[in-house]
Amino acid sequence: MSQPFAEVIGDPIAQSKSPTIHRFWLEKAGIDADYRHCHVTAEGLADYIAQRRADLDWRGCNVTMPHKQAIIPLLDRIDPLAVRIGAVNTVVPEDGELVGYNTDAAGFLEPLQQDLAGQHLFRMARIIGTGGAARAIIAALADTGHVLVVAGRNVDKARALLDELDPEGEHHVAPLAHFGSETDFTFDDREGCFDVVVNASALGMVGQPPLSFDFSHVPPGSVCYDIVTAPLETPFLKEAKVHGFRTVDGLSMLIGQAAAAFEKFFAAPAPRDDDASLRAKLTA
Repeated sequence: MSQPFAEVIGDPIAQSKSPTIHRFWLEKAGIDADYRHCHVTAEGLADYIAQRRADLDWRGCNVTMPHKQAIIPLLDRIDPLAVRIGAVNTVVPEDGELVGYNTDAAGFLEPLQQDLAGQHLFRMARIIGTGGAARAIIAALADTGHVLVVAGRNVDKARALLDELDPEGEHHVAPLAHFGSETDFTFDDREGCFDVVVNASALGMVGQPPLSFDFSHVPPGSVCYDIVTAPLETPFLKEAKVHGFRTVDGLSMLIGQAAAAFEKFFAAPAPRDDDASLRAKLTA
C-alpha cells in the first residue's frame, strides 16, 4: 500500500538533517507519511519534477543547493516572497499546480518572534555576508522594520542586494574588514531598541576560514545569531556568550524553516513541544 511522502532534494544530499526533523514530527503527530532525501543532479532536475508531478503520493519537497534558483522556471507559480528573495526552498502541489515558496525568511525570524512582538523605538541589524542565505535574511529583517548594515568582501554587491530587496529602506553597507577591527564608537542609550548581529556567511563553518569579528561593534543588549550548523557553537557564538550576549544558533533557523514547510506538506502544524528532544537527536 502506498504512503504519502515529502522529501528534500539537492546535490549532495546525504548529509541533510531534514529527514530526521520531519520524521520526528510525523511520528509525534501520528501522521502516516514519510519524509526522505533524494539525490537530484542539475541535469536531472527537470526529469525529477516531471516524475513527481504524476505521483499522487508526493506531498512536495524541500530544495537545497544547488537547485534553489534553477527550480523556479520548472514551477507553475511562485509565492511573491520567494520571487523577491530569488530562491525557492519548498515546493508543494496545490490544485494541480506546483507552487514554490521560501520558508528560510520565516525560519530565520522564528527564534526572534518574542522580541519582534514588542514595540521598539528603533531596530537595527548588522548582517555579515552577501550570499544566498543572506538574501532571505535581509528581506526578513527589512520587513520587520530593521535598519540594516550589510557587510561583505564586495561592498558593491552588498549595496546591490539592498537596492534589490528593500529599495525604499535607508540601509548601509560596510567592507567585511570593518567589523574585524576594534571600534571606539560609543553606543547611545539602547533602551527601547532591538539590535541583532547575524553571521549569514559560511565563515566559521567546518572547513571554512573563521569569522574575524570584534565585539566592540555590538551594541549592549544585542542578540548574536549565527546560521552555521557545523559546528553548532561557532567561535562567534562562543565569544558572544563570553561578552554576555544572548545567542541563537543555526539549528534554530533550520528547525524554523522546516516547521513552515511541514505545515505545507502535511496540512498540520509541526508538533513543537519536544524541540529539546529534537535538538538532542540532531546533535547526537
